[in-house]
Amino acid sequence: MNAEDYANSGVCGACAHVKGPDGEITVRIVDLCPECVHGDIDLSPDAFALLAPLEKGRIPISWQFVPCDGAGTIRYHFKEGSNQWWTAVQIRNHRNAIAKFEWKSDDGAWHEVQRLEYNYFVEDKGMGPGPYTIRVTDVYGSVLEDSGIPFIEAGDSPGQGQFPACGM
Repeated sequence: MNAEDYANSGVCGACAHVKGPDGEITVRIVDLCPECVHGDIDLSPDAFALLAPLEKGRIPISWQFVPCDGAGTIRYHFKEGSNQWWTAVQIRNHRNAIAKFEWKSDDGAWHEVQRLEYNYFVEDKGMGPGPYTIRVTDVYGSVLEDSGIPFIEAGDSPGQGQFPACGM
């Protein structure tokens, strides 16, 4: 995704429906395209081939954000190197773009965690050893709250729900 629309990783994991000269496809946004101009999406060769012949190189497209097909529940991926004193979490398999990530401490307080440009929510002081109670809010205001989420370094912990398909 181009830098402006990528929104400092705010749309990473979201889906976009792309229309080209010869077809259309829904794709998941997975990375920044720093050399792309506003409105551009750099597609994989397989996705591009559904819109036009590869030899075209660049083609006019139109696109809009859409809910991703939800295949099961969301997942919490703990970055390699995470621990109870420094914790980085990436939300995966979500239907809609993520607006907010929070965790609940033992005293019952919710702590909002900042998302960094590489699409991890990083708690510099850590979230403790787990298991965790986590609250995730999508861009449409839907909220998922999961409890009992175990810490798995460089691994995934499944959530218990999925966001509704809003915003179509």
